[in-house]
Amino acid sequence: MTQSNTMLAQVQEYLVFRRQLGFTDRSSGEELRLFARYADKTGHSGPITTALAVRWAKLPTNAKPMYWAWRLETVSKFAQHRALEDPRTEVPLRGLLGRSFGRGRPHIYSDDEVKQLIAASSKWGRGMPSLTYPTLFGLLASTGLRVGESLGLKRCDVNLESGVLSIIKTKSAKSRLVPLHISTIEALREYARQRDRIWPHPKSEAFFITLRGTGLKYWIVTTTFRKLRRQLRWPIPEGESAARVHDLRHTFVVRVLIRWYEDGTNVDEKIIHLAAYLGHINPTSTYWYLTAIPELMALTAARFDAYSKAGGIQ
Repeated sequence: MTQSNTMLAQVQEYLVFRRQLGFTDRSSGEELRLFARYADKTGHSGPITTALAVRWAKLPTNAKPMYWAWRLETVSKFAQHRALEDPRTEVPLRGLLGRSFGRGRPHIYSDDEVKQLIAASSKWGRGMPSLTYPTLFGLLASTGLRVGESLGLKRCDVNLESGVLSIIKTKSAKSRLVPLHISTIEALREYARQRDRIWPHPKSEAFFITLRGTGLKYWIVTTTFRKLRRQLRWPIPEGESAARVHDLRHTFVVRVLIRWYEDGTNVDEKIIHLAAYLGHINPTSTYWYLTAIPELMALTAARFDAYSKAGGIQ
């Protein structure tokens, strides 16, 4: 197998094509690279087969079937693209491993859990990892940014004088400005100082870099997070999923909404501003939290009850 026709080379070509169309494919792109490396490592040659795709999709033995289905769907889309060039390509049937999407209840971190995560990540490796991970997780917890948005930050996107981040062409292909709390600015400023001391001439323009001076990858962050989660031995409540790094975003949103409810703020008037801050195209995505989190449901119900008793007048 030559380097030009490896599965990894085909995936890279596909992702370049997708980027030219305006897609970012951060998480799905990393999964596809994992699929390609698996196929090449196992000596697979020729077109994609359903058996290969299913075998790879089900590799995480402790994962939920919905995750397997999502992995298979990611390969299926790639296979559809490859079938245009190689008719021998097998495209896995839709729904072969069940439903691939579901918006389950997110894990809402306690203050102690956030502190534990940052403390554990500050001892992760030597040099840059022990600086990068606690700063990254702290940024996610304090701003609600998506992981991919944080990793996509370049040095020029982080203005430590004005305390504003420039999020360029994100998930919804919509750029935005994100103002930061003073404590977050100070943490980023200290990280930048230490980073520049270790890597005065890094190999990447990325704000968050690795031990080698390159930009941090999404799959590396999620893998490291899972290792830290196991190290911390957080219990998983019955019927719920284990905490994810993306749940730091959910936690940020929930805390903002709870604070507004407790302060008596008119959530309907302010939620559009929160949606813009988060990069949601439609406030409906932000309203979802009111029904997904029991505590918010209780606050919403209490507010409505008070409204009803007052005769519908506030």
